[in-house]
Amino acid sequence: MPEHIKKKLSEEIQALEYELNHELPKELKKAVAMGDLSENAEYHMAKQRQEFVRARLGQLKKRMGDLSLVNMNNIPRDRAALGSTLRVYDSTKDEKIEYKLVTSEESDVSKGLISTTSPIGRALMGKKVGDTATVVSPTGTREMEVLSLVTIHDAEQQG
Repeated sequence: MPEHIKKKLSEEIQALEYELNHELPKELKKAVAMGDLSENAEYHMAKQRQEFVRARLGQLKKRMGDLSLVNMNNIPRDRAALGSTLRVYDSTKDEKIEYKLVTSEESDVSKGLISTTSPIGRALMGKKVGDTATVVSPTGTREMEVLSLVTIHDAEQQG
């Protein structure tokens, strides 16, 4: 797992755990001291926040676990996969575009960082130079031809 993603997820987990274990219990205690809980908006808001924080913590911890299982040996060396940079010709837009396939945490379309789970990312996964990918998205169907490919393994050897 890339170190910056691990750091970002860890920081969010720490902040949420602090809120869950320190701040929310104080808010709940204060709200309970106000009396009748049936009409106590502060109490209900704190309880809702507590449920949200618990759910988000569960999601983040699962994602950390999933990402830690990514095995570099399982990433193909000859076709597009996580970490690959592709230069494609989009015949629908009549333009050449460069994309890097990244995790959903890293994605930033404006920088050409495309999540492997996005419509474009899914269409490009497993493609080789010369292959055509059909991207089906809410805005319609696009055809892209892979012009060049640098896998994560190629990038490591160069860097």
